[in-house]
Amino acid sequence: MNEELQRRHANVRAAMAEHDLDALVVSGSEYTGFEGAVTYLSGFQIVHRYAHVVVPADGEAFIVFPSEARYVGEHATAQLEQVFHERPGTLIAERARDAGWRRVGVYGLDYIMPVRDYQALEGLELVPFDVEFDLARAVKSEAELASVRDSVRINERGFEVFLEAYSPGKTAAEVMAAAEQWFVAEGCGRLTMNMVLTGTDAFARPEFKIARREEVLGAFVLPSLEVAGPGMHWVEVSRAIAAPGARLSSDTARMLDAYLEYYEAAKTAMRAGATCHDVHRAVSAGFAERGYHLGHVTGHSIGMTMIEFPKVGEGVETELRPGMVLSMHPHAIAPNGEDCLYMQDTWLVTEAGGEPLSRLPLRIFSPE
Repeated sequence: MNEELQRRHANVRAAMAEHDLDALVVSGSEYTGFEGAVTYLSGFQIVHRYAHVVVPADGEAFIVFPSEARYVGEHATAQLEQVFHERPGTLIAERARDAGWRRVGVYGLDYIMPVRDYQALEGLELVPFDVEFDLARAVKSEAELASVRDSVRINERGFEVFLEAYSPGKTAAEVMAAAEQWFVAEGCGRLTMNMVLTGTDAFARPEFKIARREEVLGAFVLPSLEVAGPGMHWVEVSRAIAAPGARLSSDTARMLDAYLEYYEAAKTAMRAGATCHDVHRAVSAGFAERGYHLGHVTGHSIGMTMIEFPKVGEGVETELRPGMVLSMHPHAIAPNGEDCLYMQDTWLVTEAGGEPLSRLPLRIFSPE
């Protein structure tokens, strides 16, 4: 096991000790987009099916695959013992009984672990561990930050490619295809989730949409771009786009003013020791004062899983630590429920405040 993986296991075991766990089961599934947790603890990327990484409080960790998953990735990349079983949950239960485990944490209990494996663990005290696991991996190492920065490089250039391909009258699909070609060529593979928010020539509506051939773009569009590069760290970077001469609605212009205030506020508010609640209040103030509400979470930790805890929102008292990486994207919506502004950035938490990792200025871009 390499040094980086040893660091991750040590962080997770420290969290396990705080909650008196005998073992932790970390579930990952390609079907739900939650494969990153398995990669984080094993080095293996799930290409198909699912797997569980089991980390005992004492003893060696191992990874369990269903029997049909012998060729669902490059298995030589896994740095743990690999076990294949017709019913992975049965195998885990057997090892739990043999080792005398009583209290077992589970990451993915609500959304990821298959029902058949959950049923096989009957008799163990299962402890939901999503928040605790995410907090244990929230602070990034230097190796992880290098991967994050590479993903940002790929993401921000993808926005520029989208901008270069865009013009009113083209379809959302053909413009997004240019960006997707860049993302795949740079090593993202299928780890992209890219959408658009469209409306009229004067404003965009708040609904996220898959880029379709039937969707003809007008003079204003909000691309939503989220990718993970070869290191599998997700980031989000995007900007609004308006065609030259577009006459944007007054609400859109006022939302941009609030966005500029958020961006400056984050540079000081997003400091080590501040709570997620503090940051939310600071960055959302400009929107609230103008009468706009936020239709999507203000921000969240981001890593090998696209959305991780903690969230940046009302009442979230988790304290920020240096080295955390946050995705921020206030989803500003006018009182009429129509006009919307949505732009994304990935930030690094430091002792002094937030550091935006993208070089793109925060503004509405126009194609040349």
